[in-house]
Amino acid sequence: MNAIDSNNAAQFLALYDGRAQGSALNQAGAAYLRRAGLPRRDVEAWKYTDLRPLTALAVSADEPCSEATLETAAGLLRTLDLESAGLSGTPRLVFVNGCFATSLSLLPELAGMTWHDAPTDGLLAPGAMAALNAMLSRDGASLLVSAGVDAGRVLLVTLGVGTGAQAVTGHPHHRIVLEADARLSLLEIAHGSGLYVNNPVLDIDVRAGAHLTHVRLQDEAIEALHLSTVHSAVAERGSYDSFSLALGARLARHEVHATMRGRGGEVQVNGAQLLDGQQHADLTSVIMHQAPSCISRQTVKNVLSGRSRAVFQGKIVVDRIAQKTDGYQMNQALLLSDEAEIDTKPELEIYADDVKCSHGATAGALDEDQLFYLRSRGVPAGLARAILVRAFLADALGLIDDAVSRAVLERALDASWARKVA
Repeated sequence: MNAIDSNNAAQFLALYDGRAQGSALNQAGAAYLRRAGLPRRDVEAWKYTDLRPLTALAVSADEPCSEATLETAAGLLRTLDLESAGLSGTPRLVFVNGCFATSLSLLPELAGMTWHDAPTDGLLAPGAMAALNAMLSRDGASLLVSAGVDAGRVLLVTLGVGTGAQAVTGHPHHRIVLEADARLSLLEIAHGSGLYVNNPVLDIDVRAGAHLTHVRLQDEAIEALHLSTVHSAVAERGSYDSFSLALGARLARHEVHATMRGRGGEVQVNGAQLLDGQQHADLTSVIMHQAPSCISRQTVKNVLSGRSRAVFQGKIVVDRIAQKTDGYQMNQALLLSDEAEIDTKPELEIYADDVKCSHGATAGALDEDQLFYLRSRGVPAGLARAILVRAFLADALGLIDDAVSRAVLERALDASWARKVA
């Protein structure tokens, strides 16, 4: 089995060849995939996640953003019930199968925050999925928050609409820039119906003293494939505080590359995965300390039932210059089935000598004594399990400072658990 095989990207290259050649970014992505193809499992970073469900797809060449598709997307947007979550008037940017949907969006109007779509002049981010995104990207959100401005909250909603046996693919490419001492809370939601591929890329630039809170809800259709990449650069005293909740998709991977480039920077890459059936979800992170006195934190919790499989690959790299680094990483898994599986690989790569870094991982089943305690007090078995699972995940969700975003994730988590045990 070869790590490089350009033929396994043939169906996506055919999509690219079948339309106008597009921007320089599109062309750079195509050149990468012609040369390297998509990774196989003997590439170390993809050892635990097999992309054959992606490479075996028959992909649709039909227009992904037709009027009928937008009508279906409008219905999906209503099912999110943003009003009851207190988000009815919140600025939102909605993308349907990778296309910007003006009719479903509520554009930001705050002075000090500008936006436009299709940031196609960016650089090609490293990695095969970022190259695939670059090759086929049509639209994206480009947000700039001016120095010293608190921009409040913005919704970034991606809706996938599959229309048949062939998979629709969407590749939105976003860029977020926070100038010095700016603030933004970004709530990203991925949802959909049918068979589709959602492959977003976010390029994030957090400048000196700025703060970005980035909360993600991945609640894709169960037939869908979700493959997302985030690249975040954090300057002196800046912070990138992220949380990702994975509930949907049959194959999902969320890959985060976060780099602290200035003294006193801080990064958090936290998350939770609730999986059932044949679902496979992968959270992979590379956190780079390239400046002194920076802090990174990562806590990821997994709850697995059926024959589901979760992957956690977290790597902290401390450069020689990055003295006084404080890095922490923990992955925990709760296995509700004998057939569920967790693959966990926390890593530390340290070249400095004055650091405080630690990592760890645990996996186990529900505590039978705790179950017995609840059952002995009249709590039904199903409810007892739900209480213990919710308590296990509560610590992870408690890491979200934004109360509104946390409430959105808690509601989605409860609904997903109810579906999985029904």
